[in-house]
Amino acid sequence: MVNRQVFTVRDTMLYALGVGAAYGAPTDPDTLRFVYEDGLEALPTMAVVLAYPGFWAKEPQYGLDWKRVLASEQSIMLHKPVPCAGDLTGITTIDAIYDKGADRGAILYSTRKITDTANGELIASVSSSTFLRGDGGFGGGSDGAPAPHMVPQDRAPDEVIELPIMPEQALIYRLSGDYNPLHADPAIAKAAGFPKPILHGLCTYGVAGRAVLRALCGGAPGRLKRYGVRFSLSWRHFESEHLAGRRGSRGA
Repeated sequence: MVNRQVFTVRDTMLYALGVGAAYGAPTDPDTLRFVYEDGLEALPTMAVVLAYPGFWAKEPQYGLDWKRVLASEQSIMLHKPVPCAGDLTGITTIDAIYDKGADRGAILYSTRKITDTANGELIASVSSSTFLRGDGGFGGGSDGAPAPHMVPQDRAPDEVIELPIMPEQALIYRLSGDYNPLHADPAIAKAAGFPKPILHGLCTYGVAGRAVLRALCGGAPGRLKRYGVRFSLSWRHFESEHLAGRRGSRGA
């Protein structure tokens, strides 16, 4: 998939607002640098929405159970600072799909290379895995699937930063291009097994990225070169749902 995007400083400020950059401290200098055009800088995590192919899983030609799609992993490699405006091209490649079984879903791995449209210079490499909760059992295998990074279990976190978000955060974030109705429509959320619309995984990714900037980069976007996460809550929700379903079947 090839996507071209011409974006402006307005889009850069909207993304920052979408990941809660101004909530609770709208006039703080560390806030204004991401939401005010005078001296504006782009949050590095904005790379995930630039030259983005959109919610392509909903397109009928792919045959996916799009209501049950969740982000499972996300990482960025920044080759240059993310610009505040420009003309970019993204080439998205499906790298692999691993089948976990008919009742266990599938994992789709993809990569997007983002370049300057004018000169072809590489800006960022965006890698992700997507949990296809309703699409397992298609006849593929799971051999060779990348193992997730282990999370330390026997010590306290190195840093603790609390960043509150607004109840309407998902409705703002989706304006940066992720229009999956799971994050806005109560009926779609219930069909997917959630009591109400949930926050985008990539919005949480951006909020956590702000914390990383503050804790490890002195707030300077140019110091962040690589950043990756695994959305373990998505897995825990699916596993609990799966086990509850199996218990219910046995009880019947």
